[in-house]
Amino acid sequence: MFRVVASNVVASARAISRSPSSVRSAGGGLTRLPVQAYSSAALLSDVFDKIACIGTGKMAQAVIEPMIKKGVQSAENFSVFDVSPKTMEQVHQKLGVKTADSIPELVSGADLVICAVKPQNLTPAFFQELRKSDIRQNAILLSVIAGKSSSVFTQGGFEKVVRSMPNTPATIGEGMTVWSCTPNLTVDERKKIRQVLSSCGKSMYVDDESFIDMATSISGSGPAYIFMLMESMIDAGVHMGFPRDKATTLVYHTMLGSTLYAMETGEHPAILRNSVTSPSGTTASALYELENGRFRTVIKDAMWACYRRSLEMGNHDSNVGPGRYTTPEPRITLATDSDEESGDEVPGGGTSNARIIISTDSSNQRK
Repeated sequence: MFRVVASNVVASARAISRSPSSVRSAGGGLTRLPVQAYSSAALLSDVFDKIACIGTGKMAQAVIEPMIKKGVQSAENFSVFDVSPKTMEQVHQKLGVKTADSIPELVSGADLVICAVKPQNLTPAFFQELRKSDIRQNAILLSVIAGKSSSVFTQGGFEKVVRSMPNTPATIGEGMTVWSCTPNLTVDERKKIRQVLSSCGKSMYVDDESFIDMATSISGSGPAYIFMLMESMIDAGVHMGFPRDKATTLVYHTMLGSTLYAMETGEHPAILRNSVTSPSGTTASALYELENGRFRTVIKDAMWACYRRSLEMGNHDSNVGPGRYTTPEPRITLATDSDEESGDEVPGGGTSNARIIISTDSSNQRK
């Protein structure tokens, strides 16, 4: 069902963690991890003749930036459009991509069209603008929009659609993207899409599009959960007496080191957790409070809520998860006694003893 393709995340993360200049300034404070810039001489041949991106927000930039800086696509053959001229101009200045004055101008002649608008902006007027475009034969639309199934984009005149769910760490080439596509994409086209998405970090192809809604609750929105945990730990450190920059360093490297440790050992997280939990020790005391606070349940409930919201945004049934029931439609059948199955008249002028049975699917159970 799943196929994983990407560069070695452990190796790249280890390289970041071992680069002093990338995490520590001369004064010992933290600095932003730089995104490596590539000269035009280092560019590979473009994957597509022209890539067009509708939208220049955070998620759009998270996809565009690594593609250009890793040489997957040159800025000269990359165009963008946004209803906000200011945001579009900022992306132009930052990455050197071309800009368009309208969606039809942007999309016309493009091999790959990345759709990175807000879900609520997928209106009839939006699709009408797409249909005005001179859409190239065999052009592919790549959606990075949460909750919207690939079938939605056929309204815009595209037959080949890729649905994906990246996340914001893609901006530095360390993202996690789950994707699926319509069956009519060729092997070569899928290879190109994989190359584009893998430039953002790790990519995972799934045959069943429904897994993308699930992945939205794990990897798509996952960074927000991690950042909130970071924030809470840093604030606690400050409350205890650490300067904020020192507490931040402690938390960041604890997160990074723990992730690399788990990935390299391959051990179940429960085993790793137990290995640092001494009887009646400090960690045991902390875990006791987390368990009493329903830490696991809160995390799981949050992920289920995210999954349900993704389903709702795609107009799918969101009545899923623990404690949720799906009530099937009643099925009405006409049953007769076994010796009068034909429904013919019986001696004495009566009719068969027919009865109506209203039944429901026996699989009516908790999901």
